[in-house]
Parts: sequence; structure tokens; C-alpha cells
Amino acid sequence: MGKPTGFIDYDRKDARAEDPKERIKHYNEFHIPLPKEEQQRQGARCMDCGVPFCQSGLMLNGMASGCPLNNLVPEWNDLIYTGNWEQAFERLKKTNPFPEFTGRVCPALCEAACTCGLNGEPVCSKQNELSIIEYGYANGLAKAKPPKSRTGKKVAVIGSGPAGLSAANSLNKRGHQVTVFERSDRVGGLMMYGIPNMKLEKQVVERKIKIMEEEGIRFEINTDVGKDIKAEQLKKEYDSIILACGSSHPRDIEVPGRDAKGIYFAVDFLKSTTKALLDNGLKENTYISAKGKNVLVIGGGDTGNDCVGTSIRHGAKSVIQLEMMPELPHERAENNPWPEWPRVSKTDYGQEEAAAVFGHDPRTYQSTVKEFKKNKKGEVSKAVIVKLESKKDEKTGRMVMAEIAGTEKEVPVDLVLIAAGFLGSESYVTDAFGVKVNERTNVATQKDSFRTNIKNVFTAGDMHRGQSLVVWAIREGREAAREVDLEMMGYTNL
Repeated sequence: MGKPTGFIDYDRKDARAEDPKERIKHYNEFHIPLPKEEQQRQGARCMDCGVPFCQSGLMLNGMASGCPLNNLVPEWNDLIYTGNWEQAFERLKKTNPFPEFTGRVCPALCEAACTCGLNGEPVCSKQNELSIIEYGYANGLAKAKPPKSRTGKKVAVIGSGPAGLSAANSLNKRGHQVTVFERSDRVGGLMMYGIPNMKLEKQVVERKIKIMEEEGIRFEINTDVGKDIKAEQLKKEYDSIILACGSSHPRDIEVPGRDAKGIYFAVDFLKSTTKALLDNGLKENTYISAKGKNVLVIGGGDTGNDCVGTSIRHGAKSVIQLEMMPELPHERAENNPWPEWPRVSKTDYGQEEAAAVFGHDPRTYQSTVKEFKKNKKGEVSKAVIVKLESKKDEKTGRMVMAEIAGTEKEVPVDLVLIAAGFLGSESYVTDAFGVKVNERTNVATQKDSFRTNIKNVFTAGDMHRGQSLVVWAIREGREAAREVDLEMMGYTNL
């Protein structure tokens, strides 16, 4: 440990965010990195504690504590402090194939479990991670390293999101020939079209894909497996197949008036903006626009927040964000102790921007839509919103959010974005391969396995575990690759 008193000597400093009223004028990332010397001081804050929960990836009370990738956080924090950036890069890449992604979009499970956070501010490990990988790119450390020999085995990966890319990366490094099939026109899955550009600029994704291509991975875009190409054909051509298509079946809102024009799923709205931004610089009439509209976002999670931030950049007239559940406490409750993931209220970038533009937080808690109303053109014009309360269901005995009679109110709405989560995998893919699904329509496997009921067909990521984080998808891809390698070779060194 380079500086035993670093956590006492130095206060936490994060990359500074651009002022909300300025950053809404563009779609680029808006955090300004710390100077190299300051970033090294931030590395000194790591205590190298005896039990580093930051890298544990344990499940505590149903929530992850620490990094699911088991990143060697204390090691590379100390290496940053001592100025050994090249060594820090090598230690980071031991466990994380995509720190350029997690350093931008991960909610920092490592920091939530940091020992410093027990009585003060945690180490800014996420920003340290991003600084290491960007140093690697700037100094020629992140270049392609193709395998020296090939095994002769062929693997097809269906889906190019974080799970698919992670599996492909591991199997390619082992020497197998990997082909990734992507139904969209660009590689990256949710990282390309689900996460807005201001959180993850798309040249960052494309930069990594180029390296993976140089390492020998093949990408087939505009290829929808199950429609454009048959599953049986892939089974004949490849030794193993990994299904990593994501949890891409959005949860709908079934209320009167749902068929009105102007109601979209969040993922379609976000994709249309990113695609237009990349294709033509966001020309009018090439994407679903919120300009001059009263926007209603249904869902309080990350995707709902992304819809808020994107709508404001479009020039929305107003934005309301509905959240079914009550607001979380602002500090840890007694039944949510460290090092569990802190179930506390947070204000994300989109909500900050809404507050700056409209003068108030866009969120309305314990509320949902009861009905949509249309104008003469069949377009959504109003939404009836009703308050909710927690009640015990008499039939099941479970607590549910129930409507409070007499609390209905109408609000003007021109655009509705449904960000209510996802229900699981899309049936046309699972049907095509004949794989079994569970009650949540996730692909079924044995515990701690990625093998489906169909020989040589495996699964990973959200398609396997349900809607989750990028970091979990990366871990799933890595673990699935290990099982595939063992199956094909009889042993594995992954």
C-alpha cells in the first residue's frame, strides 16, 4: 500500500460534469476528466483494506455487493497512485475485457461496497478505471492481440451486446473462430442503441469493435437469426452456439387508449435518436421527436431517466416521469447496512437537467396511468394519472401497489414513452432453437450453468438472467465462454 493515510489526506474528487443548461445543447459525453496528477491522488485514497468488498461480487440480501467481474480494484488503484499506469492497465485487463464501457455506464458496485464509504466518501474507483483504459488507448497499450494459433473449432454468438461481445472475446483469445450475428445495422446491442450517446459515445464502441475484428472475430450485421437465417443451418455449420439476444421483450401498459398514436416503447425512442444522430446528424423527421411536446415517461429506472434527458435535448415543452414505487430514503435504512447495495434515492443526469430547465424534478412517485385519451386524429392528447398505495392482495397475500380511489387527474400529453422494463427474451428466437424458457421467459439452464436443453446451444446475459447490468452481462459472457470451451475441448484454461 503506497499511502496508508491517503483516505485521510485527500478528499474524493470526481470528474466534473458540464453545467446542465450547457450539456443539453449537445449529445456528447459531458464529464471532464481530472488532471493526471489529481487522478493519481484519488488512487491514493484506496486503503488496500484487509477484506476488499469492492472486488467481491457477493450477493447480499438479493443484491450485488462489489464488482461481479472481481476486478482487482485495490491493486490498480495503488498502481495509479504510484504512477505505474502500464501495470495498472495490465491488472485491469486481467478481469475486465471492456473497461471502456463499464467505466462509463456501470453504477459502480465497487464504490457502493468500498470500506471508505462506511464512514465517508468511497474511492472513485469507476473514474480511476476509466482513466486507466483511456491511458491505455492513448499510449498504444490497447492494440489488437490476435491469438497465435487456432483450434479449428467454430462458435456462433447470436447478439452483439455486452454478453455476446464478452463471450466472443474470450473464445477468440482461446483460438476458436467466432462469428457474431447482429440483427441491427451496427454492432453493440444495447450499448449502441439502448444507451444514449451522452452516456456512451458510439465511437467508443466502434473503437473496441475494430480491435476485436483485427483480432479475428467476424461480425455479421443486418442478420436476424430465426428470420434471415435458420437455426438449423447454424447448428450444422458451428460446433457451438451462444444465445445472447438480451431481454428484449418490453413490458407494455395495458390501459384504455393504449392504441393512440404517439405512444412508444422507450427502447424504440432511444434507438431512433441514436440512429438518426449517427446516420444524418439528427435531421428532422428522421426520428421520434419530443420537440415542443408534453412528454410523459412511464418508469423511474435508468431507461426512464435516459428518456428524460433525450427529450430535453430534443426541446420538449414539458416532461413528467412516473414511478410506481415510493421515493427511496436519502440515506441508508437500518435494514440496508454496508456493504449491501445502498437502496437510496438518487438524482440522475436527466432529472438534473429537467430541474435546471423546468425548475423542478420531473418525477411523480406512487403514480401510474389509468387511461390515455385521444384527439380526433387518434393521437394521444391526455393521460389520466392515478395515485397508488401499498396494499396486501387478499388472494395472494403479497403486497401490491393499488389505486387510490378519487385521486385521478388529467395531464396534457403529446408523447408517451414506456420505460417499464422488460419481460424476457423474444419467442421467435427461443422457438427457432427449441430451447426451454422459464416462467419469466428467460432461457432455462441448470444452476451455475449456461447450457440449454439443446445440445451445443448455450446462453448468456439478460436472455439468461433477465434484465440486468452491463457488468453482469460481461461476466455471464465470460463464464458461458468457459463452459463452451470445456465442452468443445475437454478442458479449459479460460
